[in-house]
Amino acid sequence: MAFTGKYELESQENYEEFLEIIGLLNAKTDHKVITEVLQDGNDFTWTQSIPNWTWSNKFSAGQECELETMKGSKFRALVTLEGDKILVPFPQYNFTAEITEGKLVMSCTTPGEKGVTFKRVSKRI
Repeated sequence: MAFTGKYELESQENYEEFLEIIGLLNAKTDHKVITEVLQDGNDFTWTQSIPNWTWSNKFSAGQECELETMKGSKFRALVTLEGDKILVPFPQYNFTAEITEGKLVMSCTTPGEKGVTFKRVSKRI
């Protein structure tokens, strides 16, 4: 259960640029984001929360799953597990997550010339 745990935001890079590209600049927050991951084999429940807002997805690696964006739109995508990385192709960006040195490292990369990679590192709590 490499991913199972509760994590608190420690650092992030390119946050505002990423939110601007995906049209969520008004979602900018200075709150500490808490990410909770429950993993049972290839089945995951992934929840992120700040005061007054929670976003959660359930998915199975290796299967096409119905997921929800931060804006609340539903979509279908093939979630893959490559080595120790979870890969999810969201409509506006590609999401990758892995555990590195006991920390949850998530990256969201937008496509194109003006693409940006938003990186978030969270420590286990």
